Amino acid sequence: MYYAACLMVIAFVVAVVLTKVEIPVLRKKAGQNIREDGPESHLSKAGTPSMGGIAIIIAAASASLFGGVIFEANMLEVVLINLVFVGFGCVGFIDDYRKVIKKVNEGLKPKEKMALLIVISVILAVALYIHQGGEVWIPFAKVYVDFGIFYIPFIIFVAIAMTNAVNLTDGLDGLASGATALTTFFFTAAGMMYGVYSGAYFCAALCGACLGFLVFNKKPAKVFMGDTGSLALGGGLAAAAIVMKLEFMLVIVGLLYVCEALSVVIQVGYFKASGGKRIFKMAPIHHHFEKCGYSELQVVVAFWAFTLLCCAAGFLMI
Repeated sequence: MYYAACLMVIAFVVAVVLTKVEIPVLRKKAGQNIREDGPESHLSKAGTPSMGGIAIIIAAASASLFGGVIFEANMLEVVLINLVFVGFGCVGFIDDYRKVIKKVNEGLKPKEKMALLIVISVILAVALYIHQGGEVWIPFAKVYVDFGIFYIPFIIFVAIAMTNAVNLTDGLDGLASGATALTTFFFTAAGMMYGVYSGAYFCAALCGACLGFLVFNKKPAKVFMGDTGSLALGGGLAAAAIVMKLEFMLVIVGLLYVCEALSVVIQVGYFKASGGKRIFKMAPIHHHFEKCGYSELQVVVAFWAFTLLCCAAGFLMI
């Protein structure tokens, strides 16, 4: 655990320094647009620099690769995790660049974005199937189940679903960065317990990077991570959990992300089926609570607390 702690500190320091450096640069060219139909309190955030996830990516990737070499983790697994992490971040960067800097409203088209994410996910799934086989740990039954060739589409689904869920969670100051710091801390401890150091070192680095970014991303946020950060967080977290054979623990420990994604699916589905009616005042669900009168800080702290409870439940299960 000492090695993981060292990587966490390194990533934290690098993220703090890089975020502080990138804020004035991004402020000139990458001001955030705010949804007009969102909570009124968010209108004051217009112009806050976005694309700050660049600092998270550099900090976590460099620290985890350094740890993999120095502390002798499985470098194939370390590289695969970072391939997904950086690759998904690059997709988010292209999307942010087109929306925020080039002022193209929709950024990457949904089909383009999904195609790029699927290609990266296929590389991860096929490589791990060859490297590790198709077994998946079922925490509820505490057994390994061999998915065979179906392991590949399963892994692709996990990576894409988790990435989109984390992306939807990134809507309040410090929400995604704080929740991901807690979640990755759990996977760091779990990876060390099971001896999967490649995943543990990456999660330690990502935890430190999220905490470093949170210094500037907490309310009132001086910078947003953008899709650059949120896609990278989701992809990296999913890839690390997959490498550690803890895919199903993402549902337990990352239940916040699942709830955020489900709220959107339920809202859209009910809206279409009912001819325009809504279940939530606004989706994702963190905006619903804001519309109910809770402050942004109250919602963020409550959601962090919820994630902490999910992590505690995860420790009990492993």
